[in-house]
Amino acid sequence: MLTVTASDAKQGFAHLIDLANREPVVIQRQKRDVAVVMSMTEYERLTQLNVREFQRFCDRIGARAEQAGMNDAVLADLLESDD
Repeated sequence: MLTVTASDAKQGFAHLIDLANREPVVIQRQKRDVAVVMSMTEYERLTQLNVREFQRFCDRIGARAEQAGMNDAVLADLLESDD
């Protein structure tokens, strides 16, 4: 992954965009990583990956709850008892 300073990124913004279309670029300010510029394709891939991973997590938790006897009726009873 490439790294550029914030001032270099500002001065060469068009070049930064070209670089980001090939690979993510880290932007540093005062020797600290502060941002990443990436292509829209890479951004969309990462956000979809997160959505799919979250769905798999929810499916696993739902299966465990069902195995433990949790169902809609039990949840409704729990919600009513909180009132």
